[in-house]
Amino acid sequence: MGEQIEQRGIGRRNLLVGAAALTGTAAVTGSVTPAYAQGLSWNPFRLGVASGDPLPDGVVLWTRLVRDPLDAASMGSRPVQVTWQIAADPSFRRVVRAGAVTARPGWAHSVHVDVRGLQPGRDYWYRFRAGRHLSEIGRTRTAPERGAVASRLRFGIANCQDWQNGYYPAYRDMAECDLDLVLHLGDYIYEYDPKPGAVRQHNPSSGTPLDADQLSTLADFRNRHALYRTDPQLQAAHRAFPFVAVWDDHETENNYAGLDDEQDDLPYPQRHQARQEFAVQRAHAYQAWYEHTPVRAAYLPGSPDLRIYRRFDFGTLLRLNMLDTRQYRTDQPGGIPTDFGPQALGSTNTNGTLTGPAQEAWLVDGLRSSPALWNVLGQQVMMAATRFVTPPPASTVNLDQWDGYSPQRARLLAAVRASGAANPIVLAGDIHSTWVSDLKLDFDDAASPVVASEFVATSITSDFPAELVPVVEASNRAFNPWVRYFNGRTHGWLRMDVDRSRWLTEERSVAAVDSPDAPASTTGRWIVEAGSPGVQPA
Repeated sequence: MGEQIEQRGIGRRNLLVGAAALTGTAAVTGSVTPAYAQGLSWNPFRLGVASGDPLPDGVVLWTRLVRDPLDAASMGSRPVQVTWQIAADPSFRRVVRAGAVTARPGWAHSVHVDVRGLQPGRDYWYRFRAGRHLSEIGRTRTAPERGAVASRLRFGIANCQDWQNGYYPAYRDMAECDLDLVLHLGDYIYEYDPKPGAVRQHNPSSGTPLDADQLSTLADFRNRHALYRTDPQLQAAHRAFPFVAVWDDHETENNYAGLDDEQDDLPYPQRHQARQEFAVQRAHAYQAWYEHTPVRAAYLPGSPDLRIYRRFDFGTLLRLNMLDTRQYRTDQPGGIPTDFGPQALGSTNTNGTLTGPAQEAWLVDGLRSSPALWNVLGQQVMMAATRFVTPPPASTVNLDQWDGYSPQRARLLAAVRASGAANPIVLAGDIHSTWVSDLKLDFDDAASPVVASEFVATSITSDFPAELVPVVEASNRAFNPWVRYFNGRTHGWLRMDVDRSRWLTEERSVAAVDSPDAPASTTGRWIVEAGSPGVQPA
């Protein structure tokens, strides 16, 4: 009998796949050791495919083979040979690169292929094969040529996608747009226990104590990532665009800082851990994140460290600095369980850092040397000062954000201005609401110049407390005049359209998250004119 090949649609562009098996001759990426694939009686591509970290000549391709997505051990202990192709057309008549890699059990049978030798600024299509099974087809895009005068870049911002809070119509809306890439700013998974009454349930932990409300074992982190990867709308967005992703806290544990775990988990005696104990949990979290992310990084199995801050240039139009404000940060000041506390704790936190000194120096150096018209800091937590006065004259701030590290914020904004980097833009997530702000050298001085513009993306699903919305709105009117817009009522994502004259941001909001079919609409538009710092309504 002839070999059977499972074929699937390619998603966003609705184009048909040819019936041929994977062919082509090109350099093999990675070493191939004795491995099996022909005996797979199940489709192993149930978590989809993805691409990420686009360069002018390359991109990372990703997949992970599974038998039972919610059982990390179900693929067994044998390595599996996986072949891949990348083509200049969706029907794979013009295959430009192909090769084979080994999906190994030590990496949860995940595959990262760093394909090089591609042409800049081009669309490509890719797929994988294991035995007789063919994956769905993904579309990706390389960055413009280095030094090229690129004219336009369109991308999405996503973050905070708590599975239990709802479905992902925001990703369906995103996948239907024409974008070059997506930036994911963290909280790709949530570590919490299954919650009664949730829209859809988290899978229960198998190796972490019940009622811990966190994950700790490598298997549990793998299984949680795999659960999220089964969502069809999330898979569609990954098939449609390359992602550039960083983590925030929930990929490991809520509000952790460096090797200090969460402050407000003290009631459960096994949850609050010594630093060396938390390092083990962080190592499991970081490995599982790496195994499920199309990232160009070098991870040593079992290590609690993984460098994910990195830089991308899109011609001379835009330089993107992706930061990590979790791994290197000092603990939030004050030791307050909720990390909400007096503004003075952040203002006097002179030794505090969100980035660590090495990353801060790397960022400032990249700004000083940048040839780009737009210079972007993609990071996790809001940089703008946000004060909530209850009652005067005491002021409450979120100490988990840059408000908890005010001296470093002032130093960094001064360095941004002194660097001469053109048109700085800060992007953030984390707070489950949309914020648009001007960033000033001195937030307490009305005459202080605007240094940069900040856009904080709302969540894909995670809730902002409804009872706090009027409190925030009143506080912004009274105490935060640099905040140009706030919306804590809707979920969605931000769409960016950047050219050489202006930066356009659009807030895309979904009508609800309790249905995967909820419609989306544009609920706000703002522009920053090149050469004129500050945000204006569009």
